[in-house]
Amino acid sequence: MISLQALKQRFEIIGNSTGLNRALEKAIQVAPTDISLLVTGESGVGKEVIPKIAHQLSHRKHSKFIAVNCGAIPEGTIDSELFGHEKGAFTGATQTRAGYFEVADGGTIFLDEVGELPMTTQVRLLRVLENGEFIKVGSSKVQKTNVRIVAATNVNMSEAIRKNKFREDLYYRLSTIEINLPPLRKRRDDIHLLFRKFCSDFAQKYNMPTIKLDDDAIHILINYSWNGNIRQLKNIAEQLSVLEENRVINKEVISEYLPNTNKNLPALISEKSEKSEFNNEREILYKVLFDMKGDLNDLKKLTLELMQTSNISEFKKNNEQLINKVYQKDNYSADDNIEVVDVGNNKNKEFENDFDYIQEVKAIESLSIQEKELELIKKSLDKHEGKRKLAAKELGISERTLYRKIKQFDL
Repeated sequence: MISLQALKQRFEIIGNSTGLNRALEKAIQVAPTDISLLVTGESGVGKEVIPKIAHQLSHRKHSKFIAVNCGAIPEGTIDSELFGHEKGAFTGATQTRAGYFEVADGGTIFLDEVGELPMTTQVRLLRVLENGEFIKVGSSKVQKTNVRIVAATNVNMSEAIRKNKFREDLYYRLSTIEINLPPLRKRRDDIHLLFRKFCSDFAQKYNMPTIKLDDDAIHILINYSWNGNIRQLKNIAEQLSVLEENRVINKEVISEYLPNTNKNLPALISEKSEKSEFNNEREILYKVLFDMKGDLNDLKKLTLELMQTSNISEFKKNNEQLINKVYQKDNYSADDNIEVVDVGNNKNKEFENDFDYIQEVKAIESLSIQEKELELIKKSLDKHEGKRKLAAKELGISERTLYRKIKQFDL
């Protein structure tokens, strides 16, 4: 059996993180068998290397290895591509064609982005996995094939199954052995090694000196989130190699090439952060409700005072401060006309409680929670001149929640 170090040299794999080593060791162990493999991991982590290892270290290494990007083939033609078709099976089928499963007989098929397969194709694939049989499009003849299937996906398969986008029985057939490749942000010690390798390759390709990083730039490099993983790291290395005349890169230069995703988009947050965000939203809701309760109590006080007087002018003069407090959010003041019913006509009217009498006062004061929330957000944004980060901090909510509220209220 090949050693881990020899495997890395043979397939040009760079890195020594625990997660990467565990995945490679598992691949070495299962490669000599015909067991189906499912390779999982985020986009750009290098999932395509595992099928190559599985094929090259197996007894099928002298037969064909075919890689199929399932997400790149249109739904209407994918069955024909995988299983072949008979002449006249559909418009444009001018001759019989062998599919990948027929061509790769005795070898290995790598189904990349297998989570994108249509449900009808999943049924056909399940039959191949169960008994090695398939039928060409437009044919009734059952054919046999002896292929090993290695699949890869960046889709959350449990979620896809729950949403009925992927068959559960097919998932268990494909994932006899599941190998997960860790994202680059969980391989911090490997980031600079990979970057140096890419820079060396591009220096040879473009016939120029190799890019190097100073200590501060290395620190920024290894602590960046790398949402695009190895693919993004390679892209940055190529950009620096081609565009920068100074071959020693400092932190200011490399920062210009690393997209600050937090500037325009809300950051991904953990479940713990989501709970914290929920608590913040609840707190601001409580604040709105308490403010409403205070306004209602003030309105109740004014109403009871109105019941005891028939002189509106004197009433407004004596309660100017309280009236302004109640109506300030709607730009009303004590100098505005407040329309009330004739209290004298209601002196002998009995009320079960004070709230019944409030219905007799046509005061323009909104008690909508949504309007109160909108009002607080507007005031905070105005106060901070549209700076959402500062507004969110003052409101006690996350930037993500504020973005959502701005979109909700169409601000």
